[in-house]
Amino acid sequence: MNIKPLADRVVIKMVEAEETTQSGIILAGAAKEKPQIAEVVAVGPGGVVDGKEITMELKVGDRVLMSKYAGTEVKLDGVEYTILRQSEILAIIL
Repeated sequence: MNIKPLADRVVIKMVEAEETTQSGIILAGAAKEKPQIAEVVAVGPGGVVDGKEITMELKVGDRVLMSKYAGTEVKLDGVEYTILRQSEILAIIL
């Protein structure tokens, strides 16, 4: 992947959604929810954004929780990524 996010932006790749429920029911494609867990694949340098100093707290490889419809989806080399601001990330999964 040759993509470098600018400022406080982060590039993430969504983790596959569960195909079965906890009780073992297999979900059809339309019944699956959009996944909210993703892996960070690139992080911008941070810096001054809108007059505020932004320090990047994320690093490549972090698993994060994000809101369902945050960011902009892009397709690069046949793989779907989402580009969003660090502030749109809700939490880091430890």
